[in-house]
Amino acid sequence: MKIGISGASGHLGQKVLSRLTQHGGGHHLVGVSRSPQTVSGRGEGRFGDYDKPDSLVEAYVGLDRLLIIPSAELAPGVRGRQLRAAIEAAKQAGVAHIFLMSAMGTHEEAVPSLGEAYWVGEQALIGTAPRWTILRMNFYAQSMADEIKMSLGGGVLAGLGDERVAYVSRDDVAAAAAGALLGEGHSGAIYNLTGPASITGAERASIVSEIVGKPIGYVAITVDQLRAGLAQAGLPELILDAMTEIKTSFIEGKFDIVTGDVTRLSGHPPKSLREILAVELA
Repeated sequence: MKIGISGASGHLGQKVLSRLTQHGGGHHLVGVSRSPQTVSGRGEGRFGDYDKPDSLVEAYVGLDRLLIIPSAELAPGVRGRQLRAAIEAAKQAGVAHIFLMSAMGTHEEAVPSLGEAYWVGEQALIGTAPRWTILRMNFYAQSMADEIKMSLGGGVLAGLGDERVAYVSRDDVAAAAAGALLGEGHSGAIYNLTGPASITGAERASIVSEIVGKPIGYVAITVDQLRAGLAQAGLPELILDAMTEIKTSFIEGKFDIVTGDVTRLSGHPPKSLREILAVELA
């Protein structure tokens, strides 16, 4: 079986390829990327650019299964367009089963929302693909670890409110994706890839306190205060908008979802936020 990963040079794409390689089984792996040389040693590298649909059709030819991982592009409307193009290219190339990496809590949204891309991608996939599977992931624990590192010096973590999130490790998302790509019976399924528990902002601060060995508090701030703090750090407007939307989605409960889908697909339970932070903050 020929299995392709589109977006193979990104952090998640590389981990999925590594997981597939570890599984063995004699499958032919194809990594599709604007920099296909990064796939070396884990499969065949093919050039494919989400902004050049013709290159995607050529890159996807011969694949039995394909995982499409969205780009990191934040400009409004771009990722939705890219996902539609990738799905259409996969259909033209004759890919039998298309897998899409999406996000937790996806529902109908419009530009400029970040969620618009996932909604557009999911609808294009469900409405037109011969066989499809959607993998919705929770917020990366590693991304939260990066945020925590920037706040440790002040002795306090900040959020817009309770912020209940079932943080998931990138490694666990990759393991679940690999399990789905290699398995059977996943056509027409929507999986939610989460950590083992939903953690509040205060609980997050308590965990960090134990790990670093000093008191770390938690404080709820306003959206204006959040944006002002991010602006002081010199972040561009696109990043300010993205982080504000993500933090707002935390208090809206979009990521307050816990399932057993990581275990179901990967064969092992997901790591807890505590386990991941213990490594990331060491």
